[in-house]
Amino acid sequence: QVQLVESGGGLVQAGGSLRLSCAASGRTFSSSTMGWFRQAPGKEREVVATISRSGSSTYYVDSVKGRFTISRDNAKNTVYLQMNSLKSEDTAVYYCAARSGAIAYTAPGQYNYWGQGTQVTVSS
Repeated sequence: QVQLVESGGGLVQAGGSLRLSCAASGRTFSSSTMGWFRQAPGKEREVVATISRSGSSTYYVDSVKGRFTISRDNAKNTVYLQMNSLKSEDTAVYYCAARSGAIAYTAPGQYNYWGQGTQVTVSS
């Protein structure tokens, strides 16, 4: 079992930055592939970024490449999403998710555990 709690969301002006954190409980964090997803009103949940168990491999959706950085600290059971140069289209509820195993799938249905979400609002 993995329990996930996100923090760090808020209201920011376009061009600004936010850092999301996701704290995980349980002993299986280091063996879990982690992902950040987001869901805007009226839209489906989409992958933002994923990170392998060791942190050596990452994936980003095209729309955030060069602006967002995913990282993890297995000693602290925490995964981060640094978001820079934010745009209004980044406005969404951001979710942290975990799955057992080595493959960093991008489909939300492949993830077993989810946080409650944190709202990110970017004003233009």
